[in-house]
Amino acid sequence: MRKSTVFLMALALALATATAAATPPAAVVRRSRFLANVNLSPPLSYYDCMRKPPSVCLEPGSPGATCCKGTCVNTDSSFAHCGNCNKACKYGQTCCGGHCVDLLNDGNNCGNCFVQCPKTKCNFGLCDYAV
Repeated sequence: MRKSTVFLMALALALATATAAATPPAAVVRRSRFLANVNLSPPLSYYDCMRKPPSVCLEPGSPGATCCKGTCVNTDSSFAHCGNCNKACKYGQTCCGGHCVDLLNDGNNCGNCFVQCPKTKCNFGLCDYAV
C-alpha cells in the first residue's frame, strides 16, 4: 500500500471516532426482547376482591373465579382452597378438579391430574410400575 492510502484510511478512522464521540447518544428506552413480546396483564393485586366487588374475579386474566379471603383463586387447582374456600389439602396431596388426591397412589390421578391407569394399580405415580 502507498503511504497516502494508509494516511487517508487513518484520517477517515480518526474522523469517524471523533464524530461519534462528539454527538451525544439519543435517549433510548430499552426493553428486553422477552418483555417486548409479552402482552403485560395487570398485576395480581388488581384482582383483590377484598376492596373491590367479587365480580373482579370474573374478568379475563383473573387467577380464578372465586373470591376467598380477599383474593381471587381457582378452587379446581388451588392447594389452599381446594373445592371451596379454606379447604386445604394435606401434605403430599394435590388439588385435582376440586378434590385433594395423592398423585403417587390414586388410580384416577396417577402422577398427574386426570391420568387414569387402565387396568393396573398406580404405584409411585406410575401405571405398570414393576414392584
